[in-house]
Order: sequence, then structure tokens, then C-alpha cells
Amino acid sequence: MKDLFSVAGKVSLVTGGSRGIGLMIARGLVENGVKTYICSRSAEACDEAVAELSPHGDCIALPADLSRMDEIERLSAELAAREDKLHILVNNAGAAWGAAIGEVPEIGWDKVMDLNVKALFFLTQSLLPQLEAAGTQSDPARVINIGSVDGLGIPQLETYSYPASKAAVHHLTHVLAHHLGPRHITVNAVAPGPFGTKMMDYTLTKHGEEIERMVPRGRVGEPEDMAGAVIYLSSRAGAYVTGAVIPVDGGSLVAHKMWQD
Repeated sequence: MKDLFSVAGKVSLVTGGSRGIGLMIARGLVENGVKTYICSRSAEACDEAVAELSPHGDCIALPADLSRMDEIERLSAELAAREDKLHILVNNAGAAWGAAIGEVPEIGWDKVMDLNVKALFFLTQSLLPQLEAAGTQSDPARVINIGSVDGLGIPQLETYSYPASKAAVHHLTHVLAHHLGPRHITVNAVAPGPFGTKMMDYTLTKHGEEIERMVPRGRVGEPEDMAGAVIYLSSRAGAYVTGAVIPVDGGSLVAHKMWQD
């Protein structure tokens, strides 16, 4: 039981791992003994994240633009050349687009859907050999998709494609869990609420105090909150959990539903 939450010695890939929630997750994994590959569209951002995390453990940059199929294939091939097994895949890379309903362009809609949903599926597909090689009956490989409470409720701001994409992520998580469970791969999603990220900067600057009042826990999320959820799902403690969508939101979703009722 003392090693129930240990993830030491595993290998992970965190997409969108150079900043925000991805960096929070990567830090938690690195500091707990996981060899962690960080993927980001920007090679410079990857290198900066690696420089920040490497003093705490094994961290390697693998930059790629996951909005492109050829880049997904290249990333998968590079990882396969380095690692026979991938124990943890964190699909965190994502995009958002906010605009009034009459001003949403097709390019904005497609950007969000392509990165948040399409890339998640095809990266998982391409890494199945390494995931299957890592998974066992007692300790399966883990796919952890980063969704959002916006995919479970109705956001206040006009971001039409983003909540639709995250709802798709949650349902795709269920479908993948069903089909990959027999192959010793669990698939779960984490649905973050408000966290201090670049994507949330404007909203928190303008409405930070109001948001904190609406969250039952009285604050926005901290890095340990996100890292803890992923470590739980990646450890022996989470080996029998699959197909779950876990809100990590301080109770904001429940409070919002109660307010709507």
C-alpha cells in the first residue's frame, strides 16, 4: 500500500506540456520519477520548459505541431525510436476561440476541433504499439485526456467550438476506454475548472474575484491540484479506473448547476 501512488520509473508524453496545465502535469510527473517527454508547437517553449524541469528529473523536448497529420506521424516515429514502451500519454494540447456567434470564422472553428479532438485521436492511434507494450493486466498503460468543465456545463462566455470540442473529448474518452480496456490501456479524462493559465489570463484579470466567490473552494486551481489528479490516474491507485471524466474544479460545476436549477 505504501507504493499505491508511485509512478516512478514510468515513461510519459505530455502534449502542450510547455506551459499552463500541461506544464503543471509535466512538473508533477517529472518530480515523481517519470521520464517525461514534453511536446509543444514551439521548440523554444519546449526547451524553456525542459530547462525548468530537468533539475528535478528526466525531461526531454519533442516539439511538434499536432494540428498537422504529418507532424503527428513524425512525433510518433521519433518517440518510437527512443522508447519501446509508453506508460502514460497525456493529451493536453488544445486551442480556444472566442467570438460572438455571428463572428465565428470557419478557420477558427476548424482550428479548435482539429487540435482538441482530431489530433487527440490520431496521436493516440499512432502510439498504440508503445502503449500496448507498456500495459499489463495489473498495471495498464494510461491515456489521460484533458477536457474541461465547459464540456460538462454551459460557459458564460461565447466560446462555441471550445465547449463542443471538450464534450467530444469526454465522449471519445468513453468510447476509447471501451475498446482499449481489453488491450490493457485505461482511458480517462480530467475536466479542469478555473486555473491560472495563459488561456485564462484575460478572464481571471477581469473576473478573478467573482470567479473565486463562485467556486465553493474559494480559489482557482493550483499546480498540485492538476498534478495530483494525473498522478492518481497514472498510479496503481487508478489502475481500475477507466472511462471516467473527473472534474478538477473546486466544485464550480456543481455550484453552477445548482444556480441554474
